[in-house]
Amino acid sequence: MLHGSPGSSARPPHTLTARGGFGRRSLLKGAGALGALGALAGCSGASARASDDIAFWHLLSGPDGVTMGQLLDGYMAEDGASRVTQTVLGWGAPYYTKLAMASAGGRAPDVAVMHAARVPGYAPGGLLDEWDLDLLGEFGVVQSDFPERIWEKMVVDGKLLDIALDSHPFVMYYNTEIADAAGQLGTDGLLLPVSSVEEYREQLLALGAQAPSGHGLSWGYLGDGSNQWRMFCTYYTQAGGTIELPVGGTMQYQEELVVQTIEYILSLIDGEVGNTAHDGGTAISEFATGGSGAFYGGVWELGNYKAQGVPFDMQVIPGVLGKPAAYADSHSFVLPHQSAPDEARRRGVHQMVAYLLKNSLTWAGAGHIPAYAPILEDPGYDDLLPQSHYADAIDHLVYDPPAWFTGSGSDFHTYFGNDMQNVWARRVEPLEGWNAFVARINDLLGKPSPM
Repeated sequence: MLHGSPGSSARPPHTLTARGGFGRRSLLKGAGALGALGALAGCSGASARASDDIAFWHLLSGPDGVTMGQLLDGYMAEDGASRVTQTVLGWGAPYYTKLAMASAGGRAPDVAVMHAARVPGYAPGGLLDEWDLDLLGEFGVVQSDFPERIWEKMVVDGKLLDIALDSHPFVMYYNTEIADAAGQLGTDGLLLPVSSVEEYREQLLALGAQAPSGHGLSWGYLGDGSNQWRMFCTYYTQAGGTIELPVGGTMQYQEELVVQTIEYILSLIDGEVGNTAHDGGTAISEFATGGSGAFYGGVWELGNYKAQGVPFDMQVIPGVLGKPAAYADSHSFVLPHQSAPDEARRRGVHQMVAYLLKNSLTWAGAGHIPAYAPILEDPGYDDLLPQSHYADAIDHLVYDPPAWFTGSGSDFHTYFGNDMQNVWARRVEPLEGWNAFVARINDLLGKPSPM
């Protein structure tokens, strides 16, 4: 039944860290208050800069920031390349607020990074300009270079408003030594495939029997609305569920599939398969120390587990409720609105983004799946392990339903966590928590977008 009313870890690692070695690029780390926006925007004022000086805002720090810096250094070493001045801001709502204010105030940077799921919230307000596909084509990037699902997410209301650099899905990690001891590895060295809820439970219990903690699966949810939503969305989509968020209407969903999904997730944190009360940190630690057989999380944990020396591999979460699904978002490039953009500088932005896409094999090292499909066909990507083992997630990506309040780090995720955490803790019935969440979303649907 379709319903339209309540009656019917972990976050990506964008915490700012100190780092050096950025050469010609200037780095501004995390302006705190919105009052600092005027100074930030002044750095990107078109009148103060040459046409070959690109102002680039993004929220990539830590290892991602270092990798982006290396890629930009490579671009700036090219003949005819522009100079790129980076401004790195803190991850989350403050970044998106500053970006919106800069666009509305006529002080926008030339290019910025946004999560793809946040773009629909900016498009109606005219805060983003369109990309020129013909101009990208001059630099060797065309529509057919992107998988269909990613291309669809790049086009909003018929306009090409973002260019995806990657997708970063919610996937399954598994300890290969524990899996081997449990007899769950095939002759190819990969986890044995399963095709039903019952087979998967037996597999996870077998992993748990060989794991020091006794848990076949680690998943952190306490205090983490985003990770709760990633898990729910993955399995709800597997089961065939859909969600629509019509402006001025009510949330549309399938109640019977909601209940099925919630009950299945509860079966994975029942004290037998997995711990009944993990937060992001304890789940990560349990797997990182070799304590559990498997872990559900974002691909961005890959570097951490490699550094810890964990023997692991990765795959798409098995589609035991239906077809496989991989909840995801994408780091995407956008053109914050400028009333009179410098044509030469905008051409340089297209050139820069084309370079980054065509050299995103380096970006894949952090775990992200490149959105530029030719990279996935590169022999070098096949040699990238375990990244190439979950590359098929690109065929099963699921993004947040479009609305001005959805996307990475959004209120949508926060509200889901607030209302569903007691469901996972078995303090309230599934529909009690779900209906409270739906009521909050219906309230947001009745409000105009602040953008």
